Amino acid sequence: MAEDVQNTPGSLVQATHVAREAALRKAANGIPYAIFGDTGIADQDLDRMVQAVPAAIAAALTRKLYYFVPLALSESRGEPTMIATAYTPEFSDQAICHRNVPLDGLDGVFISTRLLGDRFALAFEFFINVGHAFVDVAGVPADFDQLVWGQVLADVRGETSLDAWESRNLALAANTGGKPIIDEKAKSSYLEASFSDAVAIYLLSLAVDFDYSELREREYPLLAPQALAERLRLAARLFPPNPGYEFSIRYRRRG
Repeated sequence: MAEDVQNTPGSLVQATHVAREAALRKAANGIPYAIFGDTGIADQDLDRMVQAVPAAIAAALTRKLYYFVPLALSESRGEPTMIATAYTPEFSDQAICHRNVPLDGLDGVFISTRLLGDRFALAFEFFINVGHAFVDVAGVPADFDQLVWGQVLADVRGETSLDAWESRNLALAANTGGKPIIDEKAKSSYLEASFSDAVAIYLLSLAVDFDYSELREREYPLLAPQALAERLRLAARLFPPNPGYEFSIRYRRRG
């Protein structure tokens, strides 16, 4: 029984077992998800995080099942994905932020709640997954394409992820006589990366209050705040927040 497995400290079970035993819930926006083991996160916090995904985005995620588990372990070649029912330092060393597992024609996404440290990191991991899944299904809206590529041509500073930063540089890697030469494949990769980033950051803003600087990475400069605000406002127009959620941008005064 699921109760016996979950009460065994430090045990490992196959992800497919978790999928069979964990009771799936369905958020009001239609996203199916389950909570398994000692996640260290209050169920109501996970509920609110999942429900933060606007209905217009959630409707595209029909093939996704989300499982919030303590730790999803890195997969050895040929071996099934294993899930730790509780946190241990040994299992943590072997864990990964998330693992995708095929489940009867659907895609099970097992997210390690105990590896991510806090609600902010967990929410961002979940929303990054949602952003990429949504882009895979829906593509990049023409309005976003026009806005973001206009920012690139205007040489707006920074980007929102390493993928976006690298593909943006490849998209405009050379120019002749002052006229940019565009690599269309790299441009397409860049637009997909920047749009999935924008969706993830927009959803994060609906679920938690955070300072933009918390997203800073060493490998690339963050996108200029005004440019990010333009992207997020467009995302909010395209995908209005669900009832009970609010989108807002607040600027910090210098000095």
